[in-house]
Amino acid sequence: MKFSKQFSLYQSEATHFIQSLKSANPKLEQGQRDGRALLWDKAPVDLSIQKDTLESIVPQQPYVYQNKA
Repeated sequence: MKFSKQFSLYQSEATHFIQSLKSANPKLEQGQRDGRALLWDKAPVDLSIQKDTLESIVPQQPYVYQNKA
């Protein structure tokens, strides 16, 4: 929704800063994508392996340092 021609050319200081940062360092966006892939993007979970893992959990006694005597 445009109000007038006057506002269509407006760019904030933050937008100018980001554009100048990207023009000064062209590899910045690729570095951001690589960082996201490293930290957030996970491989798909194999449901059969997940089921086997959950079934193989051994219950732990409430207080682990006390021996059953």
